[in-house]
Amino acid sequence: MKKEIKDTIIVELGEKLKEYPHFYLVDVTGLNAENTSKLRRKCFKNEIKMVVVKNNLLHKAFEASDVDFTELYDTLKGNTAVMFCNTANVPAKLLKEYTKEGIPALKGAYAEEGIFVGADKLEELASIKSKNELIADVVALLQSPAKNVLSALQSGAGTIHGVLKTLGERAE
Repeated sequence: MKKEIKDTIIVELGEKLKEYPHFYLVDVTGLNAENTSKLRRKCFKNEIKMVVVKNNLLHKAFEASDVDFTELYDTLKGNTAVMFCNTANVPAKLLKEYTKEGIPALKGAYAEEGIFVGADKLEELASIKSKNELIADVVALLQSPAKNVLSALQSGAGTIHGVLKTLGERAE
C-alpha cells in the first residue's frame, strides 16, 4: 500500500475517532462472508459504523488523537474491526447476542470516556445506561412525588366538595 493511501486512512480513522464518542475493538477472525454480512446489517440497523482496519494504521490514528489510548495498544493483534457508535451500550448488546458462538470477540472499548480491555468487560459495557435512559430515569424519579401530591390534592378536593355539598343540603 502506498504511503499516501496509508496517510489518508490514518486521517479518516482520526476523524471517526473525533466524530463518534464511543468505539469497540472486535476480533472478527473466523467469521465467514455470510456471517460478516449479517453482522454488518445488524450494525447498520443499530446505527453502528463497522470498519475493518489494519492494526498499525489504527495504532497511528490513536497516537495522533488527543485522547490517550495507550491501554488499547496491546489489543491491536490479529484481525480487528472497529465499531463506532453514538450510544455506548448498543455494540455491547449486539456482541452479547454473538457470545454464544464466541465470534466476534471483544478486544477492547472506549465508552463513556473510559477504556475497557478484554472480553470479560462485555457484561459491564452492556449494562452502561445511555444518555436517554438516564434522562428517562431522572424524569420518572422527578414525576413520582409530583404525581403523589396531585393525587392527594384531587382526592382531597373530592372529599372537601362532598362535605361542603352535604352541609349545604342539610336542613337548617
